[in-house]
Amino acid sequence: MDALTAAAASGIQARMQSLDILANNLANSSSAGFKADAESYGLYYSSESPDAPSDGNTTTLPLLKNQWTDFSQGTLLSTNNATDLALSGKGFFVVTTPSGPLFTRNGSFRLSGQGQLQTQDGYALQDSEGRPIVLDVSQTFEVAPDGSVRQGGQQISQIAVVDFEDPTVLAKRGGNYFRSTILKPPAPAAELNIQQGKLESGNSQSSQSAARLTSILRQFESLQKAMTIGADMNRRVVEEVAKVS
Repeated sequence: MDALTAAAASGIQARMQSLDILANNLANSSSAGFKADAESYGLYYSSESPDAPSDGNTTTLPLLKNQWTDFSQGTLLSTNNATDLALSGKGFFVVTTPSGPLFTRNGSFRLSGQGQLQTQDGYALQDSEGRPIVLDVSQTFEVAPDGSVRQGGQQISQIAVVDFEDPTVLAKRGGNYFRSTILKPPAPAAELNIQQGKLESGNSQSSQSAARLTSILRQFESLQKAMTIGADMNRRVVEEVAKVS
């Protein structure tokens, strides 16, 4: 494969990966607490390519270098639902799953029949001691900005909210969950501000995603033209060689 066609094919592959990221962002733009993914590009230099010049120069190919998560704050939307909780500022709720604790910004919780505060997937929200939060379903409850849960005029629990010094240690697990890739436990969030009756919207902006989609499609067209030019050049070379022979 000639250098032009190889570079164009590599560029198309990188844009296809970008489309996958963009499609996931668009699909989850309305999900509470969703954090959008982004990417950066780089160049791959190969001196072992069969098309590499004999003078030792390398073949350069574009590729998707890095994918990262944007943890910026989403807009807080009022729902007036007592089991909806939104985090303003840094931090993550901690939920218990069969595979261990997961972390989320999605505060769309519900009360189980046993009064356990849990996610829509049935994962129990943890208190500061790592235990489930159990409420009396026959009474209303209030959650203060500091995470304290009160019912019947008394504090009955404290919601755990943790933060990570380096958020890059978090890996996505499903749409709105994260798991830690290190063994060191996270520290309690320094500045806690929980808003009851609100949800944090996803931080994926539909307008920006639409503009990004248009840009990627235009890049696709340019790369396809480059591949067509490369194929035409190869065809002409073969024809000229055939004439000489």
